[in-house]
Amino acid sequence: MVGLAVLWPGGAPAHERTGVGFDRQTQQATVTRVVSVSCKSVNAGGETPTGDTSTAEGSSAEQQAKGTCKKATIRVDTGDDKGRTFTEIVQPDQSRQLHEGEKVVVAYEPSAPRDLQYSVADVNRRFPMGLLAGIFALVVVIVGRLRGVMALVALAVSFLLLNFFVLPAILQGSNPLVVAVVGSSAIMLIALYMCHGLSARTSVAVLGTLISLLLIGVLGSQFIGWAALTGNTDDNTGLIHGLYPSIDMSGLLLAGVIIGSLGVLDDVTVTQTSAVWELHEANPAMGWRGLYRAGIRIGRDHIASVVNTLVLAYAGAALPLLLLFSIAQSSVGTVANSELVAEEIVRTLVGSIGLVASVPVTTALAALVVSADRPGAEAVGAGGSAAAPTAPAPAPATSVSAGTADARPTPARGGKGRRRRH
Repeated sequence: MVGLAVLWPGGAPAHERTGVGFDRQTQQATVTRVVSVSCKSVNAGGETPTGDTSTAEGSSAEQQAKGTCKKATIRVDTGDDKGRTFTEIVQPDQSRQLHEGEKVVVAYEPSAPRDLQYSVADVNRRFPMGLLAGIFALVVVIVGRLRGVMALVALAVSFLLLNFFVLPAILQGSNPLVVAVVGSSAIMLIALYMCHGLSARTSVAVLGTLISLLLIGVLGSQFIGWAALTGNTDDNTGLIHGLYPSIDMSGLLLAGVIIGSLGVLDDVTVTQTSAVWELHEANPAMGWRGLYRAGIRIGRDHIASVVNTLVLAYAGAALPLLLLFSIAQSSVGTVANSELVAEEIVRTLVGSIGLVASVPVTTALAALVVSADRPGAEAVGAGGSAAAPTAPAPAPATSVSAGTADARPTPARGGKGRRRRH
């Protein structure tokens, strides 16, 4: 709470738009008409620059010269130019082909000539993405019920903290590592207590997660520095560095490592804590050493399945990059040494070390806390187990009446007796 109060920003600092990448003015639009035309009639030059159609450049020029293009008429639906139309030529080798009635996003450049101010930037995917989000929320609520609802609320709060605290604070020049630790801690506290309730069990999971996050922060800081990773490896990070030179890009990389590891850490720590608590419920007389040994055996199975989680997640995200290296037939050493791949390797290994370390840390904390709740003598007797051996009970007393022999044992400890007939 102190960190949020001290670092809370007033909003992202303003800047003049560069017109590059995501830093463009955009509007919503609709494709109203698409007609097929000869590429030669709409292209200024369609001849192969080198005369060699075996190259990618030559093949593209050949298609543009002899192929069939599409001429799309697009209507702007939002902004000051609502209702204005413009045309765009779609080449036959373009990956995105426009269709009549399709909703698109158009980029606007006010300094360009009037006929070139608008251009199609992307497809409008709001409806399918909104529908998928609705299906996800419905499934979570149906299966998780109240906990599912609370999980969705916690997810919304996490998004708000990222959008209104973490990102603006980094843009304002605050230390990305400090912002990431404070923001991740706030997200963790809200999400865990909201989903699992205010209890000692949840608090143990919170402590285990926080200790693991700190370990990830220390390891990440050391190895990002030793590996000389700048964090400025693509067009997006280059644009950020150009707009806000004061941002520490290597610190931004470290902040991404911490935030990216948080979600999986929550899963590991909550699972381990619940396992230790259930072991204690099954055998209340078990001491903390026994609980730790049993919990760590469960944790080893968890580690075996979790180790691949981050590796496969990052490999899936970087699959196009890995394909490029494969096409270039680069050696494994060359690929691993490039900064693009080295970032992902450091990110994956540091996060995985934190995940593995969270298992013994959380298990030990849970065993110490739950073993302090020792059962009383009456609870032990009622449960059929005792912490220490007791003296044998005396033989039951019986009373015999005329014609019938009734054996009435003296009541056992706890005030309950049973009548047996012979």
